[in-house]
This record gives sequence, structure tokens and C-alpha cells, in this order.
Amino acid sequence: MKGQQLEENQAQTEEVSKEETRAERRSRFRRTRLIPIWLRLIIVAVLMAISLTAGAMIGYGVIGDGNPFDVFHRSTWQHIIDIVEKDTKSNNHRWEAAALLFLHHHRKVA
Repeated sequence: MKGQQLEENQAQTEEVSKEETRAERRSRFRRTRLIPIWLRLIIVAVLMAISLTAGAMIGYGVIGDGNPFDVFHRSTWQHIIDIVEKDTKSNNHRWEAAALLFLHHHRKVA
């Protein structure tokens, strides 16, 4: 009887000591962040803005043979938007004309 109680006490003691050592390990190896997450997000956003600006300047100034600082003028972006919209409208007119010709041709045949 005493031997069985002794074994149970040893088993309980071992479980308690295991839990204590786990808690000690957790507290000992608790990781502290040098840079908080919110600051990391701000740093990433700033770096993305800088790289976007630098890329636009290099693309317009070096590859496009323009003044790199013209990227910051609104008129430059308005000109680019006008060019894109013009091409889109002309492509739409081409498709509309092709569709009308197709429909006109099939009405005559039928």
C-alpha cells in the first residue's frame, strides 16, 4: 500500500516538475520583437512608395528619354491617360464596325 502511494506521489511530482520546466522554458525563451508589427507595416508601405516613385522616374526619364522629374507633374499623367483612353476608344470602334459588317453580311445571305 505504501509502495503504491509512493509511486503515485513520485508520478505527481514528476508531472508537476515537467510543467514547471515547460513554464520556465517558455519564460526563458520568450521572444521580444525589436521592431513592432505596426512599425514594420509602416516601413513596408514607405519602401513601396519609394520604389514606385523611383521606378516611375527611371521608366520615364531613362527609358523614355524624358526629364525624370516630369513624373511629378499632373500634366504628364493626364497625357498618359489620354493616350490610353484614345487607344481604347479606337479599338472599341474597330470591334463595333466589324460586328456591324458581320451582322449586315449575314442578313443579306439569309
